Amino acid sequence: MTEAFPKLRTLSERTKALALAVGFDLAGIADALPRPETEFLRGWLARGFGGEMAYLARRVEERVDPRRVLDGARSIVAVGLIYDPELPAVDSPGTAAIARYAGGDDYHDVMRDRLRALESGLAAMVGAPIASRAYVDTGPIQERVFAAYAGLGWIGKNTCLIHPRHGSYLFLGVLLTDLALEPDVRQPDHCGTCTACLDACPTDAFAAPYELDATRCISYATIEARGPIPEPMRADHGNWVFGCDVCQEVCPWNLRERRKLPPDPLGLRARTSPRAQWVRPSIEWILELDEQAWRAATRGTAMRRTRYRGLIRNALVAAGNTRDASLAKSIRRHIESPDPLLAEHARWALAQLSL
Repeated sequence: MTEAFPKLRTLSERTKALALAVGFDLAGIADALPRPETEFLRGWLARGFGGEMAYLARRVEERVDPRRVLDGARSIVAVGLIYDPELPAVDSPGTAAIARYAGGDDYHDVMRDRLRALESGLAAMVGAPIASRAYVDTGPIQERVFAAYAGLGWIGKNTCLIHPRHGSYLFLGVLLTDLALEPDVRQPDHCGTCTACLDACPTDAFAAPYELDATRCISYATIEARGPIPEPMRADHGNWVFGCDVCQEVCPWNLRERRKLPPDPLGLRARTSPRAQWVRPSIEWILELDEQAWRAATRGTAMRRTRYRGLIRNALVAAGNTRDASLAKSIRRHIESPDPLLAEHARWALAQLSL
């Protein structure tokens, strides 16, 4: 492995080439240093924008300074994997909307597997043991911040990382290491005067450009929050039952005519594409799922995050928003639920059908 990529002179060049070889679409390097954007987390949490996500306040010092995560940390290898399935147009008011990333194999598993390959390959290439930690969305490293410093794109007004050629439909991961690697150059912000994402948000979740109030975000409400969806916000949820893509769907950098997907030789993009049952499923089908059927339908997907009661709660809100009387039977089966959360949302949904 020491002779891998012999035409690339520096270890940094070979590291990024290795990341692409194991299946990632993007790779870059940043110094493992605290940044103004990581420090921003303290004020963001203090303003209550994290809602029920108490885990963000834990290990906050590590979230601000990656050197606290790994003794001797010097570099962060940031990687990106594109996802962007072409979905059919919504052709029925009874169709549920699900975030594009969620209906296929869980991206945590797909990305972690490839990060482990990068980790072991890098140690073999160096020819000596290295200290490292790999994270995909569940550790204390703020991936999008370091992905931006690694040159993978810029953080847009919708707080997503945007790549100038591939847009923002990106899974991000990081490998924190004690290797001294040459950092890449950060890209400039190309959002300009555009406010499409801010203007399109159904729930006005952006307190300001580049600043998301998670407690007003549909993705937060349908995935992270465990309690009731606030009644004044329910109508704005439309038919979203897991996550939300609105601020990305309207982003000019995500227009297909300006994007070219790279090859997918390992089939990673195919693995994360939604399974047939999660491509525009009907709200009625979701409401008819019992917990056992839910387990089978969501096995191995990121949709497990919302749990059974969360998905049914979300589908009840979506059902009420359709004003479709044909869903009354599926709604009524939850009115007598022993779970008071589902019973309350079912009563609300049924009331919307008779307005």
